[in-house]
Amino acid sequence: MTVPSGRRERKKAATRQKIAETALRLFLERGYEAVGIRDVAAEADVAVTTLFSHFASKEALIFEQDDDFEQRLTRAATDRPPHEPLIPALRREVQALVRHCTADGAAPIWRMIDASPALREYEESMRLRHAESLATAIAADLDLSRTTTACRAIARFVIDAYSLAREAPDPQSAVDEVFRMIEAASGGHLPFCRQSRVTARGRGSG
Repeated sequence: MTVPSGRRERKKAATRQKIAETALRLFLERGYEAVGIRDVAAEADVAVTTLFSHFASKEALIFEQDDDFEQRLTRAATDRPPHEPLIPALRREVQALVRHCTADGAAPIWRMIDASPALREYEESMRLRHAESLATAIAADLDLSRTTTACRAIARFVIDAYSLAREAPDPQSAVDEVFRMIEAASGGHLPFCRQSRVTARGRGSG
């Protein structure tokens, strides 16, 4: 998670973290459906309006690192070193996210999510949003040869790799398997490697 630099930003981040941790504890203790927004606010000692200034909905309390994960995925595409292929860079970031989300203690949270239609729906909408953000990041890179459809397809496969891996008995092996399929599917026809503009011009002029 990005650490805020200013005092005011650090205070806001600490309040947000406190609310999220309180909500998760209450949800796991009492059940997601049995706990209301007012319960969380009272337990966290904040006003309901303060809670909603940090989280747009009750479901968002569970996915507290939503924005951070989205930014990590897009930065994996846009901030990778020159000449590094896109797919390995995304694989490395997804592996890191899967390690985070399958760490010790995560299983009860995922069981709660899987048992709640509202949380499953929220997670699905979140995945679609992450995929669109990633596709936009890929498409904006002028050093990549791509079509809009190809960018969206790769982005959705990457997000699905994360989702499938966290449900697999061996998450890291699942990530590797899905990314091998992504690379095989490209078949060399989706050149998502950075290339120097000078080299590209040189080939074009030959």
